Amino acid sequence: MAIPRFPFLRDAWALARPYWSSEERWRARLLLAVVVALNLALVGMGVLLTFWNRQFYNVLEARDAEAFGALLLLGHRGAGGFMPGFAVIAPLYILVAVYALYLQMALQIRWRRWMTEKLIEGWLEHRAYYRIALTDRGTDNPDQRIAEDTRLFVDDTLSLGLGLMNAVVTLVSFVFVLWSLSGPMEILGVSIPGYMVWVALLYSVIGTWLAHLVGRRLIRLNFLQQRVEADLRFALVRFRENMEGIALQGGEARERQGLLAHFHAVLENWWGIMRVTKHLTFFTAGFTQVAIVFPILVAAPAFFAGRLDLGGLIQTSSAFQEVQGSLSWAINNYGRLTGWRATVERLTGFSRAIALAHAAAGEGPRRVATPGPELRAEQLDIHLPDGRTLTRQARLSVRPGEAVLITGASGSGKSTVFRALSGIWPFGSGEIATPPGEALFLPQRPYLPLGTLRAAVTYPRDPAEVPEARLRAVLEQVGLGRLLPRLDEAETWDKRLSGGEQQRLAIARALLLRPRWLFLDEATASLDPEAEEALYALLRRELPETGILSIAHRPAVARHHDRVLRLEEGVLRPV
Repeated sequence: MAIPRFPFLRDAWALARPYWSSEERWRARLLLAVVVALNLALVGMGVLLTFWNRQFYNVLEARDAEAFGALLLLGHRGAGGFMPGFAVIAPLYILVAVYALYLQMALQIRWRRWMTEKLIEGWLEHRAYYRIALTDRGTDNPDQRIAEDTRLFVDDTLSLGLGLMNAVVTLVSFVFVLWSLSGPMEILGVSIPGYMVWVALLYSVIGTWLAHLVGRRLIRLNFLQQRVEADLRFALVRFRENMEGIALQGGEARERQGLLAHFHAVLENWWGIMRVTKHLTFFTAGFTQVAIVFPILVAAPAFFAGRLDLGGLIQTSSAFQEVQGSLSWAINNYGRLTGWRATVERLTGFSRAIALAHAAAGEGPRRVATPGPELRAEQLDIHLPDGRTLTRQARLSVRPGEAVLITGASGSGKSTVFRALSGIWPFGSGEIATPPGEALFLPQRPYLPLGTLRAAVTYPRDPAEVPEARLRAVLEQVGLGRLLPRLDEAETWDKRLSGGEQQRLAIARALLLRPRWLFLDEATASLDPEAEEALYALLRRELPETGILSIAHRPAVARHHDRVLRLEEGVLRPV
């Protein structure tokens, strides 16, 4: 399906199409078909109600009490045939309306679940999240795009799509009714059949054009509003994550200034939305109010001339409003359409960033599996995203059971060498030969997932895979025995544990997982020298077959390593 004239519609279709052709397509299509059928039934019942209104007002005009009661209850057979009563039509209408909404919401949550899962999978696959964070500054707040924008896209796509369908079906249905009721009108000697239809069309076209002129700035403003709102949420989350550091340094005034700056951006853009919405509402409200009396004014001459009875006048007014409302669908939904367009643009940008990250997944130093025992890096050139070189033709090897220490000035690129060895750094060239066996990387600030302490210690493995006795013994070994009673407490452990305790926990993780290769990036820097030496001695004693590659600054750490390399001017040299 091609939509060449409107790029944002093409983008919206590109976002929606995967779900409707996915493994859930038949269930989704069936559910959509039922929702469409129920919405069409509502339109049909709306047409029926206009004919009911005509009979009802004619009965009132004739002061026919018996027919009046019949039309309110089970129904009445008049000159035009049998008309069901209000007591029959209303409950049926309510039942159809309730299930149309209920099943639409069911489809929304199923589609949102599928789309959210796919976006998260794509974001995590090939570590796209990492590359996007390094290279794509335009893709801000991926958390907001996955959570909020996905919800808005699914909800608005279904609601607007079904609304447009209803408008089209309503238009087709009521045009015939209005055409038959309005009859011809002579203007300057020319007879115009179905004149009320042409009046409704002209009224709506002029209104739609004027609404676009008044409200088109909302497209850009709604896009910016989503962005500044997400920036504010991100700043608040970052403040919460770094409360202790802010408190220790007395940074409240600076943080207040930054948070209020984000909030002022929200306010400023919101005032812009308010101003445009005010002008648009002045127009749409006036347009809607005039539409209430306009059809009666146009049809009044026929009524006063006796060509139209009261019921016919009421039915003509209702049919005109339905036709005019259908033709004015864009006016009535202009604000929501601009918000939907902004959501499509943000999700499209995010999806493209993920696709570009996947396409570049093979870039960087080449990793090859080798049957040999050594972990080796040959001709390793590592660059920063801006093109600056950190290492040139670097060579490195680590044997099983050997411990190698890398030192160097801060900022020389030691941690980036580790990232390249792990396979996550995409900028550079060379070859990294990886022998069989699991590798574990422990950064200076270890990652502690949300959940229990047991899950944090055993991460990334399932806690059920680790024997209880072994887990308790390891925590005692690293000096965290006091935490044993709290193993199954769910906490934000990165806030409850000190930096040294978090590093002890990471060492416990290494002892539990017993990797073939262990990379320590200043993983004991928050500990005192005695504790640091004790933990290194523990690692060498408990993991005699593990190859260890460390980054550290303290000279005393070198005594626990077999070799020392210094990274200087992009070259690794033995010390």
